[in-house]
Amino acid sequence: MINKVEICGVNTAKLPVLSNAEKDELFERIKKGDAKAREDYIKGNLRLVLSVIQRFNNRGEYVDDLFQIGCIGLIKAIDNFDTSQNVKFSTYAVPMIIGEIRRYLRDNNSIRVSRSLRDTAYKALAVKERLTTQNSKEPTINEIAKELDIPKEDVVIALDAIQDPISLYEPVYHDGGDALYVMDQLKDEKSHDDGWLEEISLKEAMKRLGEREKYILTLRFFEGKTQMEVADEIGISQAQVSRLEKSALLHMRKYI
Repeated sequence: MINKVEICGVNTAKLPVLSNAEKDELFERIKKGDAKAREDYIKGNLRLVLSVIQRFNNRGEYVDDLFQIGCIGLIKAIDNFDTSQNVKFSTYAVPMIIGEIRRYLRDNNSIRVSRSLRDTAYKALAVKERLTTQNSKEPTINEIAKELDIPKEDVVIALDAIQDPISLYEPVYHDGGDALYVMDQLKDEKSHDDGWLEEISLKEAMKRLGEREKYILTLRFFEGKTQMEVADEIGISQAQVSRLEKSALLHMRKYI
């Protein structure tokens, strides 16, 4: 991405750079409906789009797609920019461009999220941004939920749903040697010491059962058969199977 010169047919090495005086003059013409001035202003700020999309160069997305989406954000910024606010255009435009790209990435995520969840999440993000600006601090989930008049659980679920997936092989820490990856920080619920000890305990407890009880538990819990199927296989009633099963489990619990 960084070394790509031509994006969407645009030679990025030859993008124009506007002076502040040129920007002011073009904006005056844009306010009067001058389409040519608007086009020149867009071209003069394409370097801004290019600098923003560098932040997303590890997402595996086509740079041409990101550039086009960034241009949409740039155009929206131009159409909504208020020169009377005494704010630099780039300061106003960069968050607009980033927001447009993030929306695109979320909407085109391989993990499908329902439209209603996305809408709730976007509303929550808008409220978060407004309250942060208004109060000079980040709002809590409760404050966002109160503003939207929805349960806080709905806000949490919606915001979690639009989080970008992370590769298990994403490096998170380097200590001068081997990298520490995301997968190194995850707990394996199936292959830990407690599970290993439980398996040993169960095997030892099974050894203390009679052959028939052991056979019944094997059919029931290791082969997944119903009590009726076990009864048919060993030639006793389902009620007897139930009693023997309960008795065997009780003995095992006492031992464990």
